[in-house]
Amino acid sequence: MAGIFSGLESLGLGNLTGAKLFEKDDKAKKKVEVKKAEPVVLEEKDYIFDKTVECPVCDAKFTAKVMKNSKAKLISSDIDLRQKFEGVDAVKYDAIRCDCGYSALSRYFPTIMPTQAKAIKANICSRVKVTPNTGETYSYEEAIERYKLTLACAVVKNAKASEKAYICLKSAWLLRGYQEYLQGKGELPEEKKEALATEEREYLKNAYEGFVNARASENTPIAGMDEWTVDYLLAALAYEIDDYESSLKMISKILTSNAANSRMKDKARELKESIAEKVRNGAN
Repeated sequence: MAGIFSGLESLGLGNLTGAKLFEKDDKAKKKVEVKKAEPVVLEEKDYIFDKTVECPVCDAKFTAKVMKNSKAKLISSDIDLRQKFEGVDAVKYDAIRCDCGYSALSRYFPTIMPTQAKAIKANICSRVKVTPNTGETYSYEEAIERYKLTLACAVVKNAKASEKAYICLKSAWLLRGYQEYLQGKGELPEEKKEALATEEREYLKNAYEGFVNARASENTPIAGMDEWTVDYLLAALAYEIDDYESSLKMISKILTSNAANSRMKDKARELKESIAEKVRNGAN
């Protein structure tokens, strides 16, 4: 069978008669190695941003570190509704503090009465010495200091029971997160663990007392929570401070209510089982 180059002889190109039209490309036969992209490891600083805030006490504008809610992935929730996110402790970034000394949780920061602002100026701003944050994130030590100042401001401005209770609740969550952080680093000796646990429990007791007062004297929503969420939280806090009788009363109220939603009822049943397990194991 004549090749496709037959006839080139007459052109004096007989040497090309047997030439191959396509050369084999050895490189094409080799498998192309695709290098897999390294997974992106996010750091705590990647979950927060600097937000410009105006202080309602001194009117100054400043930046506060705030968590990017859309970026953080929720991984679990504690029995008392503390949410845990991947890569960042959201609680650390909820206390906003101006350099003048006024500090409050983000929910309450912009709202302050003139008489309250006057009390803050006289009793906080004129005395406090704050250390401005210079890092990309807040350390637990910095966050704890902010929360203590936040609670002091709430007391000075005579805040509602719900606000003070919410600060105590979040302070307890912060201390719990601090313990988990130190435990993960292997830097939580027994003495420090006991001290932090004792302080956390004290905040939980005050949170419980505050929410009991708020439930009796304030209309819902309370700290952004509806009636049944508050009642469940009270049951959970009573459980955490070993007041099982009070906890069971709140649980019963939730389970027998036609108005409580199924989510709260499910959580109440889980809490009831936790109490039963403690009792079975000999807890007081």
